[in-house]
Amino acid sequence: MINIKVIIPAYNEADSITHVINDIPNIVDEIIVVSNNSTDDTEINAKKAGATVLTETKKGYGYACLKGMQYIASTTLSDPSKKPDIIVFLDGDYSDYPEELTKIVTPIINDDIDFVIGARVKRLREQGSMTFPQIFGNWLATTLMTLFFRAKFTDLGPFRAIKYDKLLALNMEDKTYGWTVEMQLKALKQKLTYIEIPVNYRNRIGVSKVSGTVKGAIFAGLKILGWIFKYSIKK
Repeated sequence: MINIKVIIPAYNEADSITHVINDIPNIVDEIIVVSNNSTDDTEINAKKAGATVLTETKKGYGYACLKGMQYIASTTLSDPSKKPDIIVFLDGDYSDYPEELTKIVTPIINDDIDFVIGARVKRLREQGSMTFPQIFGNWLATTLMTLFFRAKFTDLGPFRAIKYDKLLALNMEDKTYGWTVEMQLKALKQKLTYIEIPVNYRNRIGVSKVSGTVKGAIFAGLKILGWIFKYSIKK
């Protein structure tokens, strides 16, 4: 049996988190929602929907993801039978289609691929679901990764799956906006096998805390570019 765990960073996603959890296929062994200092009913609603709920008071997407990983490591240490084979990262805003998790993990299960990204291709995106800063930032980041590292990425999509042992080997460290690009850059450096799977994408429930603000978009862009140039210098 393949053990799959899902980590969902969530900051004030009370209106969407139940939908996300309910739409995750039952092939998943555990759904871990990390409330990133939420002030609404995110935690209450996630618990009612059956998720394991953690709290991370330090704000930042990376902080929340790392908290989920720390929890998995601690439970695995106390009970090795709970060690996952695959970790899936999924946002809590219901912009992704959680039911597509099965096609995200299939290349890992059937073809022994290490790392899979759900690519938010234009033909499958709902109008307005990605802002101009998101679209431009994705294009710029993936273009630079192609130029510097001959990568074949087209997106920094947050809906992604990775073998647990490969994730641990990446030694993830970014605490905020650079989490996704750090994972992709380190996957390239460690020569992981990877593939993109086109996924549907819709307008999120609520307002984006990153792309929905000028400050968030600027900081995210700077963080992403910082990681890319850091790794281009290390080449």
